[in-house]
Amino acid sequence: MPYHILGGGCNLLIGDKGVSGVVIHIAGDGFSQITVDGTQVTVGAGAPLTHLIWHTVKVGLQGLEVLVGIPGTIGGALRGNAGGSAGDIGQFVCSVSGLTSAGELVTRRGDEITFGYRESNLRDLLIVEATFGLQPGDTDEITRRLRKSWIMKKATQPLTAQSAGCIFKNPRGMSAGLLIDQSGLKGTRIGNAEISDRHANFIITHADATSDDVLRLIDLAKSKVNEQFGVDLELEIEIW
Repeated sequence: MPYHILGGGCNLLIGDKGVSGVVIHIAGDGFSQITVDGTQVTVGAGAPLTHLIWHTVKVGLQGLEVLVGIPGTIGGALRGNAGGSAGDIGQFVCSVSGLTSAGELVTRRGDEITFGYRESNLRDLLIVEATFGLQPGDTDEITRRLRKSWIMKKATQPLTAQSAGCIFKNPRGMSAGLLIDQSGLKGTRIGNAEISDRHANFIITHADATSDDVLRLIDLAKSKVNEQFGVDLELEIEIW
């Protein structure tokens, strides 16, 4: 029977007809614990990334604050190597534990894991826990940097709107959002979904939006960018 692993639902578009098979949702207190041991932090895969970031800031550990503004859970963030221009989550990983398709619990060291741009070789695991290695720092200074990053992201991204996050990966040396913007698509609306006028690599949804509305905007953006610039945009989100 086919199965899907669901974290926080970020970077994910589910079709209007639903999903065939089993959906495994990693959630609950048992998968959300955070434990600090010196400069190493162990966290369950179901913990929201935001909770982990703030926890590390409060105990004076720096590094993960560069990920502020990224939604979702630890498991999903690891699977897709969540990050931005300031860094990715993979650079802080010491180890990841998870279940194989055979039900075996395995732990992979950081040097056994390959992280790339919005991808990793962890997709064969049902991630249950991870340990990160951070650096000590001044809590006030870390908080200042975090708030500065949050203000900048909030000014340039529709963080409070309903969206699946960035729709496309950035082509090498280019910005997907800028390409879509320069194709004249900012603010374009189909049904109840709309290409954000704040950041064109986000598709925001209004009441009663359907997956088909979003898919039609995705197809439009891909075709327009290819027509204008000869660039094939690659999806960052998953479509079930």
